[in-house]
Amino acid sequence: MQRTIATFMVAASLASVAGAQTSPPPAIPAATTSSQATPAFSLDAALGAAGMPSAGTPVSGTTNGGSATGPAGSTQPALPSIGAATANVAAATAARRVAGLRPNPEFQTQVENIGGSGAYRGVRSSETTVGVALPLELGGKRPARVALATARLTRAQIQAEVARADLRLRVTQLYIEAAATERRFEVLAEQAGIANNAFRVSSERVKAGDVSPIEQQRADVLRINAQVAADSATRQAQAARANLGTLLNTAVMGPLDRAWFERIDGYGPQRSVDIEGTLALVAAQADVRTADAQVRVARSLRVPDLTVSAFARRLAATNDTAAVVGLSIPLPFFNNGSAFVAQSQAEQTQAQALRSLAIVDTRQQIASAQTEVANAAATARAAGGPGLAAAQEAARIARIGWSQGKFDQIALLDAERTLSQTRQTYVDALAAYHDAQARLDRLTTPAPTISGDER
Repeated sequence: MQRTIATFMVAASLASVAGAQTSPPPAIPAATTSSQATPAFSLDAALGAAGMPSAGTPVSGTTNGGSATGPAGSTQPALPSIGAATANVAAATAARRVAGLRPNPEFQTQVENIGGSGAYRGVRSSETTVGVALPLELGGKRPARVALATARLTRAQIQAEVARADLRLRVTQLYIEAAATERRFEVLAEQAGIANNAFRVSSERVKAGDVSPIEQQRADVLRINAQVAADSATRQAQAARANLGTLLNTAVMGPLDRAWFERIDGYGPQRSVDIEGTLALVAAQADVRTADAQVRVARSLRVPDLTVSAFARRLAATNDTAAVVGLSIPLPFFNNGSAFVAQSQAEQTQAQALRSLAIVDTRQQIASAQTEVANAAATARAAGGPGLAAAQEAARIARIGWSQGKFDQIALLDAERTLSQTRQTYVDALAAYHDAQARLDRLTTPAPTISGDER
């Protein structure tokens, strides 16, 4: 009779645990499909909290430095990285205005032949000269300065887009981490519940004399280890959610979007990517244009500037007035500007080499990311499909066989361990897939059109 009761308790307990969901701690909202439940905090919501448009929102084709806020119509202030990039654009815009200004004229005055001796005592023989000196820039210095400032402004605008793309990637990765850690917590918490129940059943079977006490001790060790793993997963999930909230500067409320996390898009071969229009290549090309403009400035500085002056001189001795005209030009004996030209040309060569390197690096990174996406997607489909179904069926059979005394405890524990590992592999593959996809999207982010007419 005792064996019959114990067998019934084993079957009922394990069946209930197999279908039960362990409740998450208060800091981790439970995922639910009820229409009355709190709406899921989606990735689009996280990007919106960061002032970034959602994946389906088109990005404006022209960038400018006039705003440090989020998308159009949003009152969300920009995060520090976006604020810094926007301030850099504003500074480059002001620098371009400065570059287009002409040199200021100079007002000059001087008094001669005063405070001497004899006829030059006092101011009786003084000569007062008053006039204006106007520097004249030669060699195309002003257009060269404007071209350099314009190139730097373009680079600052591209850098602002790079900062937005980097922020999108960072938010996405933190969201993936938070979603993955919460799914791992659910798996480990369920495993801890199964281990707790297995320990209780083992204790009952030992009392009934069906098994040796070693099974109870083994189940107790597994119960303790499973609980430690579940507690660790809880802390990791709470930390990941807190990190996401810290970056967004807002509380992350509600469950995360499990449907998005478990969705795998795309089948077939990877599409080819034209890297010429990506942010990385456009930024490298902007650096080349800036270096070209710097060479132009350096060459223009080799042409000396003229300073034209016109004065009126009053002679106190005769009370007459005379005109004085002056012209000055520097003599480039010691610094003729050739060293600055050589420096600028070397920097130009460096920028061109870095652009070629960026082409190679971007192609390699895109190819690697595409491979990671494909591999992670295949692993997730296998682990979450036939692999998970087979592990669940094996665990179900092992539970029934153990409860009926047909399988030993080792077979049951091995089946439960395989099921837990398969679930964790599935979660890890999903996290790796979304992370690789996010990095691929960042690498292939198209650069917006930078309009020079609005400058």
